[in-house]
Amino acid sequence: MHAITIPEAGGPEALVWAEVPDPVPGEGEVLVDVVASAVNRADLLQRQGFYNPPPGSSPYPGLECAGRVTDIGPGVSGWKIGDEVCALLAGGGYAEQVVVPAGQLLPVPDGVDLVTAAALPEVTSTVWSNVFMIAHLRPGETFLVHGGSSGIGTMAIQLAKAVGARVAVTAGTKEKLDFCGELGADILINYREQDFVEEIKNATDGAGADVILDNMGAKYLDRNVQTLATNGRLAIIGMQGGVKGELNIATLLNKRAAVTATSLRGRPAEEKASIVAAVREHVWPLITTGHVRPIVDQTVPMSDAATAHRVLEESSHIGKVLLVR
Repeated sequence: MHAITIPEAGGPEALVWAEVPDPVPGEGEVLVDVVASAVNRADLLQRQGFYNPPPGSSPYPGLECAGRVTDIGPGVSGWKIGDEVCALLAGGGYAEQVVVPAGQLLPVPDGVDLVTAAALPEVTSTVWSNVFMIAHLRPGETFLVHGGSSGIGTMAIQLAKAVGARVAVTAGTKEKLDFCGELGADILINYREQDFVEEIKNATDGAGADVILDNMGAKYLDRNVQTLATNGRLAIIGMQGGVKGELNIATLLNKRAAVTATSLRGRPAEEKASIVAAVREHVWPLITTGHVRPIVDQTVPMSDAATAHRVLEESSHIGKVLLVR
């Protein structure tokens, strides 16, 4: 088969479409013929040499895909050859075929085409696990998501609104903020022109945000804690703004607040399976009824993954960028 390889770490040009050995499913795994994959920030870090795949997983980038089951390993039940699926991966999505633990497979939701389904596994798993399974966002609470127009952000807005939360977002342009508003965001903050700490305080009569989903890390750590409401929960899922920051413990104690940080890629298979099962139970019905939908900015040929990486680096996109075969 062919896959995007990374012979040497570097810029987008480091991505090379090359012939590689065919994967073979083992115990509890299925083989998926990939129709589409999606580009995530983690893929950019892997290309740059900063985020290696977990031991034993595919060396190729790609944390999600959609396609058809073409082979089934021993010990797998509930799936058959020909099933159209999408999947959460530890790697290997930028390829013609990928082996997937059966617990990380999802059926393509009704009303979603197979290519578009590739936009779903990573964002739904990330948002549901962090915002709902860990931070326990509840109806009536105020939820702030940074990068509201990203793949994660557009999904977080919709899921938070679906449970009855009040949603605030940050983004860097009017176009992106307008799109977030169309998805249901109530409070629109241009981080280039406004201070999100003050904007959230003003919008909540000084109470603050009950839950914050943050992709920036160190750069926003102190300001996020300032923004939290009493009993607030800050969920950190990225480090685009650095890895080391100062945390005012006194502020955290006074607010009886919590800070969590998680990633999906390195979790044990059983934890991923649990998250995927929760997504199938709680999120898939919302997609089937049209209350939640995947947001796709554009598709790019998989062999030209370098172009897709440049799009993400420019941050001009809204929603997901997909790679198609």
